[in-house]
Amino acid sequence: MNVNKLSPDLLKTRQHFEILDGLRGIAALTVVVFHFMEIVYTDYSKNFVGHGFLAVDFFFCLSGFVIGYAYDNRIGKIGVMEFFKSRLIRLHPLVISGSVLGLLALFFDPFGGQPQLYGAGKILLLFLASVLLIPWPVMADRAFNQFGLNAPAWSLFWEYIANIVYAFILCRINRRYLVILALLAAAVLSVVAYKAGNLMGGWGKGNFWDGGARIFYSFLAGLLVFRFNWIIKNRLGFAGLSVLLLLALVMPYFQWNWLAELLVVLCYFPLLIALGAGARLTAGFKKLCVFSGKISYPLYMTHYAAMWMFGNYYASHKPGTVQLAVIITGGTILLTGFSYLVMVAYDIPVRKYLTARRSK
Repeated sequence: MNVNKLSPDLLKTRQHFEILDGLRGIAALTVVVFHFMEIVYTDYSKNFVGHGFLAVDFFFCLSGFVIGYAYDNRIGKIGVMEFFKSRLIRLHPLVISGSVLGLLALFFDPFGGQPQLYGAGKILLLFLASVLLIPWPVMADRAFNQFGLNAPAWSLFWEYIANIVYAFILCRINRRYLVILALLAAAVLSVVAYKAGNLMGGWGKGNFWDGGARIFYSFLAGLLVFRFNWIIKNRLGFAGLSVLLLLALVMPYFQWNWLAELLVVLCYFPLLIALGAGARLTAGFKKLCVFSGKISYPLYMTHYAAMWMFGNYYASHKPGTVQLAVIITGGTILLTGFSYLVMVAYDIPVRKYLTARRSK
């Protein structure tokens, strides 16, 4: 298909489910608080938001639903390459900004970024790997994260893989085969949860393939919610669904923790997507949901540079409980404000420019 003849209408995404956008923002904020708290409490059972990492599985499930909704009926018209361009324009500017911020934090961390541990050549390769989303877990002082400069990028790597598989396979197969794949994925995820004792993997050197298991099931589950039109009409609204989402992210640890996490991912999150798609949004929450949805991805992809600095500060200064409460609360607010500036001053203009260029 000749890109010069593509209709601008075909390149536009369809309308958003605003409550689901709002829930994405709640999940992103929870991830930020979780990342603060895991530095303080390495024992997750003592962390009040110790299951905040499950927000990533919620993102994956929501992504499957949204991709199916936005592209199932038009990927055949725009073509696979245009689909990839759309996803790159949507996702990659913030991948780059997160990498730049991580690089700056490495060099200018006032509490000890330790760039001297690596050297110019290795730092350049780390930056290029981060920008190109090539996992390279070599930074020992950063727990061998797949992406040492911007840790959350591991989930974007798998998001890209899911998008590629969707474009070449999933968009072409019927619901029966999707169900079979989802059941297979559920079995794989169950094995991962049982062996690891949790569903936290994917981010680091020793658990790379766990990330594949997590997105393999959740993306398919979200896609199935859309394909089967499992939209549950309800009056829970944004507030009610936010509470239901947070319940999964703040649930306590117990003996059968791996099973609880597994059930949340296998059943609870797809149910929340179905409820969120069918819930009524009151006028009072509309602006909040729109803002929450817009800020979620910039916040997720730009906050971790501050986490490296906070980790070094915590190790060197050992702040008390009250001071920590102020830092984490204030830090979350400041990071939200910063991500808004990144979105307005960088992400939106860049995406508009790239979209205009491809439409010519």
